[in-house]
Amino acid sequence: MKHVQQRPAGHLAPRRQQNWDWRAADNFVCGGAGGGLLFVAALAHLAGAEVRHLIGAGLLLVGTGLFCVWLEIGRPWRALNVFRHLRTSWMTREASVAPLLFISGALAVAGLHPALPLLAGLCGLAFLYSQARILAADKGIPAWRHPRCAAVVVATGLAEGAGLLAVTAPVLPPRLLPVAALVLILALLARLWLWKRYLAGLEADGAPLGSLQALTAIERRFVLFGHLVPAASAIAAAIGVPGATAACILAGLMAVGGGWLFKYTLVRRAAFTQGIALKHLPVRGRGTPGPAVKPGWSGR
Repeated sequence: MKHVQQRPAGHLAPRRQQNWDWRAADNFVCGGAGGGLLFVAALAHLAGAEVRHLIGAGLLLVGTGLFCVWLEIGRPWRALNVFRHLRTSWMTREASVAPLLFISGALAVAGLHPALPLLAGLCGLAFLYSQARILAADKGIPAWRHPRCAAVVVATGLAEGAGLLAVTAPVLPPRLLPVAALVLILALLARLWLWKRYLAGLEADGAPLGSLQALTAIERRFVLFGHLVPAASAIAAAIGVPGATAACILAGLMAVGGGWLFKYTLVRRAAFTQGIALKHLPVRGRGTPGPAVKPGWSGR
């Protein structure tokens, strides 16, 4: 019997998700940076720094992110429905943390109690962690559900918070400038290590080719300008070279920019769906089945 010609499996390949646009990405970009800044501000508060301006900036960033994602909702006035699934949804948990974050942050800016910056910082960390788990819970996007993704998202939020602290070097007490630079260095090292582990994990475990291409396309810029150059500038600031304040500001801006590039790429450009895998290509009649296919994937 004549074999039926098999159709190409390209239509089974992963496709970039279109449900979350730039507004959803900005929630992770701004909200993650704001949560990280609130936590870093709490640490600076323990060191004796004046942090009300940092807390205010953190609240503004988180609010901007939430406003952007609110604009994305098809029926914005149904947004309160997000609070209905606290036991099962990390999106609900993110939304539930937000009111306490804004209340404690606003009271901290007002200077009503010295413990309030600490509470706002813990809320910022919880908000950042919830965002990372939102991505990890989306099982249809392999680049998000990978077990190493959440850690690098949290790490970049903290690195951005440390970067924003470094940007405020001109108003920091002189004794805290080297400390801020050192915190930024440690945050950058942690983020770089987790980024490398995440990318290696995707390559080893298998991922949509589109996801790997989008992430590897930014790797050189992310590593060089998001980590190595700012780390060198932060080291210069930590050892007190001439122009240490300017070096600290530059390091902070580059650290933040690198984190925003990564998160926008992760949410918008690397978010390819699972696609369809077949154990063998079916044929009509009694033809011989084709080999197993998983189009558009690398690795296993």
